[in-house]
Amino acid sequence: MQIIVNDEALQCDDNMLLAALLDQLSLETTGLALALNQHILPRDQWAQQPLQEGDALLIFQAIAGG
Repeated sequence: MQIIVNDEALQCDDNMLLAALLDQLSLETTGLALALNQHILPRDQWAQQPLQEGDALLIFQAIAGG
């Protein structure tokens, strides 16, 4: 299936979970924030969140500052 990750098309396995995608992309999850289809997804939902054809995922690094 095809999803969009940070505005780029990405092919991934059908029924892939979000946590599996993050592992596949070798992303360090410390300080990471995610929005799935324009909704912030709490970290405790990443392991159970299935991805679907056409989903749009925005991955960004949370930065503290003032």
